[in-house]
Amino acid sequence: MEHIAAVLLIIGCSDDLIQCHELPAPTAIYEAKEDCDSELPYSLGAFTGQVDRLYAQCVPVDPALEEEDADLVWEVHGDGTLVASVRAPVMVVSNSQRTAEVPDSN
Repeated sequence: MEHIAAVLLIIGCSDDLIQCHELPAPTAIYEAKEDCDSELPYSLGAFTGQVDRLYAQCVPVDPALEEEDADLVWEVHGDGTLVASVRAPVMVVSNSQRTAEVPDSN
């Protein structure tokens, strides 16, 4: 079984950065981040001229998350910086049993 080590994220935005959306990467997943990094410049060529601003990043993925329903979360800041990460779902656990309060003996 192959392990995912990086996901290629390509984002196209309007010139004012108000509207941004994911673009389909020619190859979306890589077994090594280094492979993703080396292919990144070639992957952008297909989108040249199609969007005002183009951003791309190879986002590292913990292979342990491969079986999880992880989310790729990204944001383009006003200064044009793309920030992205892969996050595992958050599990909230609660204890439904309550302990009886012990009255203060004072």
